[in-house]
Amino acid sequence: MDSNAKDLRLAVLIDADNIPHSNIKAMMEEVAKYGIPTFKRIYGDWTKPHLSGWKTVLLENAINPVQQYSYTTGKNSTDSAMIIDAMDILYTGRVDGFCLVTSDSDFTRLATRLREAGMRVFGLGEMKTPAAFRAACDKFIYLEILQQNRERETTPAKSKASKGKATKGISKADRELINLLSSSINDIADEDGWAYLGELGNLLLKKQPDFDARNYGYNKLIQLIKNFDRFEVDIRESGRKGKLVYVREIQR
Repeated sequence: MDSNAKDLRLAVLIDADNIPHSNIKAMMEEVAKYGIPTFKRIYGDWTKPHLSGWKTVLLENAINPVQQYSYTTGKNSTDSAMIIDAMDILYTGRVDGFCLVTSDSDFTRLATRLREAGMRVFGLGEMKTPAAFRAACDKFIYLEILQQNRERETTPAKSKASKGKATKGISKADRELINLLSSSINDIADEDGWAYLGELGNLLLKKQPDFDARNYGYNKLIQLIKNFDRFEVDIRESGRKGKLVYVREIQR
């Protein structure tokens, strides 16, 4: 994350038809890590009973509901409403980025267009979200991971028991993950093989927008890297910047 990321003005647009309301707390806390929500809007047909759960959490989170009637059976009119609003907000010049909260691939072109306009785009959705939309974002966060982390924070005993266990099965993904970390470190390493951790994190997101240490059961990238004896860590003092973390692959 950039050092000035928390100063970003963000438009948070939520697709109520494709996101469960139970994730609202964890979702808004996550958004706060990337910037200040300047716009907070949620789209859906509020006459439909399946959205009733959202109505109870909108007020306490200051999210503005936008009514969008379903004029045609089988068509999701929420998509067009979100897209039109996103473009309107883009042209106001009042935001630096967008948080698109949806698991719908129909927003892939919107994410691409916003990035073409110089906007930062953060996607939040469920693991069922198609790869095309995930790849179109600067960063994509899985809502299930946020919910699980929130549950661990509220149940410390369970957190200790589950520490180090991968949410998506890290034991099965070890080889692929190690190769990704190794190649990325080598891509930016200095002549001694050391890579700055902050730069490594940015490169990993460029390669895989849905990359997140939390997907593997760790809160921080450095914790994930330390899990493998293939890498070593060097913490250096850097004056006003404090401590800087570098990593490199151990040559065997």
